[in-house]
Amino acid sequence: NYLNKTNLFELWRKLDNLQQAAIAEIVHSSETQFDAVKFKAKYGQLPDFGTSSNYYGTNHQPSLLGLFFYSYNIMPDELKEILKTFVPPPIETKMKTVKEIPQTIRQQWQDYNFNTRQYEQRVEDIPIVQREMERVAQQDLMAVLRLINAGKIAVSDKTNYPTAATIKAITSVLSGGDFYIDKEPEQRQPYEEVIGGIRAFAWPLIVQAAGLAELSGKKLSLTRAGQKALSEPPEKTLRTAWQKWVKNKSFDELRRIDMIKGQTGKGKRGLTATEGRRKSIAIALAECPVNSWLSVDDFFRHIIATGCDFEVTRQIYNLYISEAHYGTLYDERDSWNILQGRYILCLLFEYAATLGMLDVAYIHPAGARSDQKDFWGVDDSEFFSRYDGLMYFRLNPLGAYCLGISVNYQPAPMEVRPVLRVLPNLEIAAIAQPLSAADVLVLDLYTEKVSDAVWRLERGKLLTAIAQGQDISVLQELLQARTGNPLPETVKQFLADIAARSNSLKDKGTARIIECADAALAVLIANDSRTKPYCMLAGERCLVVPTASETKFRNGVMKLGYSLPK
Repeated sequence: NYLNKTNLFELWRKLDNLQQAAIAEIVHSSETQFDAVKFKAKYGQLPDFGTSSNYYGTNHQPSLLGLFFYSYNIMPDELKEILKTFVPPPIETKMKTVKEIPQTIRQQWQDYNFNTRQYEQRVEDIPIVQREMERVAQQDLMAVLRLINAGKIAVSDKTNYPTAATIKAITSVLSGGDFYIDKEPEQRQPYEEVIGGIRAFAWPLIVQAAGLAELSGKKLSLTRAGQKALSEPPEKTLRTAWQKWVKNKSFDELRRIDMIKGQTGKGKRGLTATEGRRKSIAIALAECPVNSWLSVDDFFRHIIATGCDFEVTRQIYNLYISEAHYGTLYDERDSWNILQGRYILCLLFEYAATLGMLDVAYIHPAGARSDQKDFWGVDDSEFFSRYDGLMYFRLNPLGAYCLGISVNYQPAPMEVRPVLRVLPNLEIAAIAQPLSAADVLVLDLYTEKVSDAVWRLERGKLLTAIAQGQDISVLQELLQARTGNPLPETVKQFLADIAARSNSLKDKGTARIIECADAALAVLIANDSRTKPYCMLAGERCLVVPTASETKFRNGVMKLGYSLPK
């Protein structure tokens, strides 16, 4: 009798909003079982099902909601069909954005006082660092490609990971340096852990996955695609790099979570395909509003609530923390932040942000997250992963372009904030404090610091930055946006002269020098229609052949009746 439409409607009307939402989620989906984790991620709390029975099977007091479900919270299909006639669809899952990022995050620390032999609470306000990566990534891409072209990027022939020297070399040319800078060994306290490179580690892997570079001996060399990328619009190369990274099978971001052990042992067999994980995260990223800040924890909840969730492993018991017997991970749900959460943080911070798709706001990872406290074996560590400090991120126009949300790329204009004064004598003075960390990084990269609040344009410093792959237009755009007024004519002329000098020489890539037996043969090959497009005369007996044209040159030489040994 209770299953007729009229009685069901009266029962449904007596439910509160959260209970009605629980019914709507099941009725208007293909599922029949109530998913508590997904529901809580979307609504923030669970509906009232009443109280369960105790050990003796007594005190069981279900709510009215329990009348709509059978054991294990399953709703029969017949009941769903009746309810669908009057139960409205559930509300859409909305991304929770942040209007303004706080300047600091308050952290609580528990220190042991050896004098009193008691733990004491300490509160500290940690500054949040914001980094806008859209323009930075485009400069970094060109700088890294030039480093590779100069033969300065070495990687392991087994793992393709960059060497320590390579990470140091890449860090030196990154715009503003890496996200974190570790102290030198003699300056670190015994308890301070090394974070290591993030962007500097990612770039060698990205260019290999994108087909821009390949291993030649112990060092990377540019492929034809890499040589072409030196003269291509960087945003197109970055979009291709992201698309190929999603499909990359040679590297698993989980390996970068050093605390999770067992990945190369028995646990390796149970790991899921990386492409599926990345696609799930990419779908969720594509749902983010462009130019709006999101907290990473709200992004986690959105992934779960919208069904973009994924598995990292099918055999969680083969992964562990610190020690296989005591630190085994048994429950997938309890370990979500440890496995899926840290995987997401790595992909966002180390790869999406490095490619310029996301602007990021972060703090030092030490004590940044508390979700690992209940796990055995992490008590002596400052942080669970080097990515724990990522607090917020923002999908920018470049990210929308890489994800396919936007067909064309249109960079966002730089925000106008009158915090600098550019003087005719080429000095730049700060007139408002404090300057953002991003602004200071750009000024330090391109100009000489005269005092705490004054920088000066110097030709040598600018030319050095340009030689490292930086773009002088970035400085000019910053100065224009941070003054709010036209630049003095002396400054305009100075920057125009630097730009002209930097464009006077072009790096056209690597080439081979071919020596001919005599001058007559060199002239013949340099002027024959079958070889002329692929070489040029250098001196009397030598020919210069661009690496990209070497195969066509060899074929032309053979048609002339000659052979060029490899």
